[in-house]
Amino acid sequence: MTPDTTPLDGRECRRLLAGLSVGRVVYTVGALPAVRPARYRLGADGSVLLSTAAESELVRAVSGALVAFEAGELDAADGAGWSVTVLGRADVTPDRTPTGPAGTVTVRILPELVSGRLFAPNQVVRR
Repeated sequence: MTPDTTPLDGRECRRLLAGLSVGRVVYTVGALPAVRPARYRLGADGSVLLSTAAESELVRAVSGALVAFEAGELDAADGAGWSVTVLGRADVTPDRTPTGPAGTVTVRILPELVSGRLFAPNQVVRR
């Protein structure tokens, strides 16, 4: 019998993250966990970059905080897929891209720990 999941190395985690554009930011609000879907891109240094409104709850909650970011894909039919989690400190800077809307900022999650798992297809047990 094979294990359900296989760990992924950092290089493979970054490769997989680079192939998606939507993930989930995990942070706290009033000492309670909060999860928010977010569009993202990867920076050249492997950091996760989110563009959001400067006055958003997310910006107030994550500036300088330790946060998690998760992205992945799972096949609904057989459960095969992968998941990557990035843990790191978030910093907020004004969005300096000329095409970005006014009043937006970039939330940068600098990875301190990156981990990932590859999920094997569901095993069918025949009796």
